[in-house]
Amino acid sequence: MNWDQIKGKWMQFKGKAKEQWGDLTDDDLDRIEGNRDQLVGRIQERYGIAKEQAERQIDDWSRRLT
Repeated sequence: MNWDQIKGKWMQFKGKAKEQWGDLTDDDLDRIEGNRDQLVGRIQERYGIAKEQAERQIDDWSRRLT
């Protein structure tokens, strides 16, 4: 699924993101509003990982949404 589709349906995908990254709070997910770069940053911050690793996780997650 491409990111424009995810962003457009963010309210539906927030729960799936919460399942994937349980350390993200509901407030984090509300503030992200489907913005991929913000999601990358929050995952980096919460999990202490590199940007590239966070991006890989997001890419894998978005592929599984279809």
